[in-house]
Amino acid sequence: MSPDALVEDITRLLEVWVAGWAGCRGYDTSVEGRFPAALRADTTGEWEYFAHDPSDDEFAALAAKTAEASARVLTILTNDVARFTALAQKHGLNVTSASQAMMIVDMATQDTEDPWLSDDDLNLVTSELDRVHHAVVRSGDTVAASGRVFVVGETAVFDKIVVQPTFQRRGLGSFIMKALAAQAIGPDVENGLLLASLDGQKLYSHLGWSVVCRVLMLSTSDEGADLSVG
Repeated sequence: MSPDALVEDITRLLEVWVAGWAGCRGYDTSVEGRFPAALRADTTGEWEYFAHDPSDDEFAALAAKTAEASARVLTILTNDVARFTALAQKHGLNVTSASQAMMIVDMATQDTEDPWLSDDDLNLVTSELDRVHHAVVRSGDTVAASGRVFVVGETAVFDKIVVQPTFQRRGLGSFIMKALAAQAIGPDVENGLLLASLDGQKLYSHLGWSVVCRVLMLSTSDEGADLSVG
């Protein structure tokens, strides 16, 4: 399925992304109604539910499941943030993150050759475990940048692309993306998918990625914590 076809079927796109994201993190998955869910075993130990533009009734049902535990999260993919912010308030949920975006790219436009580090003080280590491809750039014993990718059918789902603050503005974000693509992208992989922070959106846009929709994260928490972290 091409990127354009995947964007036209965002329900399928969401399923693919959740499968890849959960694969990257080793999460168990389930289904709530017609929407996917993942158990965040390494962080909250609770379920995160995902939906694209659910109906009012579907939102109410998902909000009720989310409210059963304070650590549960409801993540909505939408371009109508105002509507779902209002629905969240109606059902006792708070917005914990509204800054992320789902992004997609045609992998045929991406550089999948093994990248080269111009800084002799840095070295790249790549590995694969349980179908998860990892790339880590180190400076001595210090991790400078890292990321991972999991392939679901024709789609590569990138996750946790992180550059440590002291190593930023040195092109390592782009480097990690290229290193992961060189590992994981074969002739059958057509699409790349990821969730991007505000800073990440600037990088990925520069690399040719496009925003599909906004991402709204909701929970009963009133602490204002950004649950998109981690």
